[in-house]
Amino acid sequence: MRKIISFMHISLDGFVAGPNGEMNWIKVDEEIFDHVGKRISETDTALYGRATYEMMEGYWPTAGDKPEASKHDIDHSQWYKKAHKIVLSKTMKDASLANTTIISDNLAGRINEIRQQAGKEILLFGSPTATHSLMQLGLIDGYWLFVNPVILGQGIPLFTGSKDKIKLKLLTTHQFTSGVTELSYTVVL
Repeated sequence: MRKIISFMHISLDGFVAGPNGEMNWIKVDEEIFDHVGKRISETDTALYGRATYEMMEGYWPTAGDKPEASKHDIDHSQWYKKAHKIVLSKTMKDASLANTTIISDNLAGRINEIRQQAGKEILLFGSPTATHSLMQLGLIDGYWLFVNPVILGQGIPLFTGSKDKIKLKLLTTHQFTSGVTELSYTVVL
């Protein structure tokens, strides 16, 4: 069965965005881009909530085509165009979106069908609302967190709404020169 891994930047006090969705506190540089790019290139499926998908769709399909595009923009744009995208949304319609599946109902059933299909791990990018929904259903197999050295004090928490305690096992850590620390966990059943 394919695993779903939640990929998220997080503050030291557990927030993924400020109270109004601010993300200007997230540190990302070439070292982090290179590190993340290696893992992302090993997967073939991205999972998003509607808002994150719309943000990604508004940028990545053409990001690599611009004259000032960085190596990261070129590489991620190419990956994004090839990757299968799953979007959790009650309002989007499954129109003629290339290589995209919209899930608006029967979340657990539809996700489990996709997990049974051939393919690599499914990366859940950002999308705190989608993460909360999948967490409540016990559908997240791991967390790939980038802990930023900042305390926000308030905002949108990553870990909320879980019915039960979730036990985790630390798989890897990586310290970046920017002060960001990568923590990779698997859920222990």
